[in-house]
Amino acid sequence: MLKAGAAASGPDAGRDAGRYIGRFAPSPTGPLHAGSLVAALASWLDARAHGGRWLVRIEDVDTPRCVPGAAENILQQLAQCGLVPDEAPWWQSRRGAAYTLALQALQAQGQAYPCGCTRKAIEAHWLALGVAHVPEAERIYPGTCRPERGGLQGRPPRAVRFRADGPPQHWQDRRLGAMQQDVAAEVGDFVLQRADGLWAYQLAVVVDDAAQGITHVVRGEDLADNTARQLLLQQALGLPRPSYLHTPLVRAADGRKLSKQNGAAPLDQHDPVAALRQAGRVLGLPPLQAPSPAQWLAAAVAAWAQVFGPPP
Repeated sequence: MLKAGAAASGPDAGRDAGRYIGRFAPSPTGPLHAGSLVAALASWLDARAHGGRWLVRIEDVDTPRCVPGAAENILQQLAQCGLVPDEAPWWQSRRGAAYTLALQALQAQGQAYPCGCTRKAIEAHWLALGVAHVPEAERIYPGTCRPERGGLQGRPPRAVRFRADGPPQHWQDRRLGAMQQDVAAEVGDFVLQRADGLWAYQLAVVVDDAAQGITHVVRGEDLADNTARQLLLQQALGLPRPSYLHTPLVRAADGRKLSKQNGAAPLDQHDPVAALRQAGRVLGLPPLQAPSPAQWLAAAVAAWAQVFGPPP
């Protein structure tokens, strides 16, 4: 559980004075919708308001969930809204060699180990202790396969996990304020490579943010819970820490985050200014009137700088 904490500490080498590189990293599981446009717009505005560069990275490592043609559609939707990256997009599905090297480095340090546990086995462990499952919450991994506890003990290896040792992680979010999370107590050792051989989001995003020189991460508030795990991986791999800003979410009628899973409608490609205006309202920008996406964005850049101020 995330909570407010003391002032953030730790390496901030990714935030060089006068240098800003931001990114938008959609998963191609369907077309861009109102919720994902908020994250795209916020990251673009923050980059432009501070004279930085804006990149797009297609996070397509979870191949079973990816929809053919969705990435190209997302890029087209972004362009219709005037959001064009400063470099050719990156595709995580082409980055396996980099993730392998990072995993090997963690294994060499003793920071990663094979795990033979299934979800069913983890659930059984906690039920045997009388700990009920909280709906929609992921079970904390109990460390069953840690080497000091006997390792696999004859079980075939499935996933590879990261040892989440150490004190609680602290960081300063530009919107949410001082944050902290004890990963060891609240998450446990987390997955780096899945049982099906696919790369986990946590490892891929940390490796790619560093490789692309990302200095400022602007993304949806639903991803704030991932930050502490990513800080641990950055420390273990000797990578710089970006600045973080987590934006408000667009909610469905039932209060849940608007997503493709709960029926989010694709953006109206016939009226990109209306879509931008709606996203701006979610971000707290004042009403802006303009006849074209380019003119609306020009006004929004100045408004963004007034709302969020200079990046740290």
